[in-house]
Amino acid sequence: MGLDNPLHIAFLVVILLLVFGAKRLPEIGRSLGSGMREFKDSVSGEANKPTLTQTTQQQAPPAQQATPAPVQAPAEPTHQA
Repeated sequence: MGLDNPLHIAFLVVILLLVFGAKRLPEIGRSLGSGMREFKDSVSGEANKPTLTQTTQQQAPPAQQATPAPVQAPAEPTHQA
């Protein structure tokens, strides 16, 4: 008495179609799959993710900013007489 019989699985699918409708079933399956994937990643994948300190240490040091050249004042006009 389990889900080993294909007739039980077909009966379960018919009940799900009647309760949720054909439009909602793909959304439910997608959200259930993404939830299971996130749970699996959080349980087994935390050691693979770099921490914040490891990420900042791997980044290149900031480049030095070039200082702008000093601006010269315009020359005084000469008066020609």
